[in-house]
Amino acid sequence: MKTLTVSVVTPDGPILEDAYEMVSCKAESGELGVMPGHIPMVAPLSISAVRLKGKGQSDRIAVSGGFLEVRPDKVTILAQSAERPSDIDIDRARKAKERAEQRMADKQSDIDMRRAELSLKRAINRLDVHDNNF
Repeated sequence: MKTLTVSVVTPDGPILEDAYEMVSCKAESGELGVMPGHIPMVAPLSISAVRLKGKGQSDRIAVSGGFLEVRPDKVTILAQSAERPSDIDIDRARKAKERAEQRMADKQSDIDMRRAELSLKRAINRLDVHDNNF
């Protein structure tokens, strides 16, 4: 089976570079599935899990937005942040989720609701990626 080279890069450096048969992710325009030979494209990513399939296994990475660049033989994900399940601090993610939920429940005028919503989405994504890999 043909593969794609997949690179996940953050401002802090590379997170992953490996060969996979398929990449699935959530772009702002909807769900995308990429296989070798896909037409070139660039798409903004949503806060979501990137699912990677290859070598008889599936991997997941939590990304907090960014961009996906597709070429026929390579996928590059430039993410604001990206974490493998083993790198996720589960206690920190749970506390971030609780803080965001509390801020949204309080509905204080000085709290930026959009920031709280994004923080909640990031925390839920991290927890989901961690919990679905262990």
